[in-house]
Amino acid sequence: MQTLLTGAVLLDAEAAGMTRLFNLDFQLITDSVLTLIAVFVLFLFLSHFLFNPARKMLKDRTTKVASDIEQARLDKEEAAKLKAEYEEKTKNVNKEVEAILSEARKKALENENRIVEKAKEEAAAILDRARTEAELEKQKAADEMKQEIILVASDMASKFVAASMSAEVQSKLIDETLKGMGKSTWQS
Repeated sequence: MQTLLTGAVLLDAEAAGMTRLFNLDFQLITDSVLTLIAVFVLFLFLSHFLFNPARKMLKDRTTKVASDIEQARLDKEEAAKLKAEYEEKTKNVNKEVEAILSEARKKALENENRIVEKAKEEAAAILDRARTEAELEKQKAADEMKQEIILVASDMASKFVAASMSAEVQSKLIDETLKGMGKSTWQS
């Protein structure tokens, strides 16, 4: 039935004065046009849902690669700077070590001098205390000896006086002796 219908359309087209275009029949042309329209619609659909995201992904990847390359370049420059600083520091490390050791020696000498000076001061203080204590002990011994001499002398005098003197003469003699000794005897 379809062949009859196609044949009828062709006869009608021939009757109407239509002839074939480049020897192509009408059905082929309509199928081709519809196929082109479907391909165009499919292209629009795919470009919207497939090509544009793919392009966007490629563009993002290109941008990321470019930024990674730029970051790598910056990192390389920074590494070169750090390397130069490190090399400079390694060149100057002997100078720094010598300076640190010199400073440590200087501080050690200052500490040694301070300790020696402190020890000298302490030794001098100890010697002064010992001298003072010896002087006090000497003074104390002298005072004790004076006291003992006074006791012995007064004991002897009292015995001598008791034997040869009266109480009145004895009292006068003690007063004169005490006045004769005076303040200078008791203070020294």
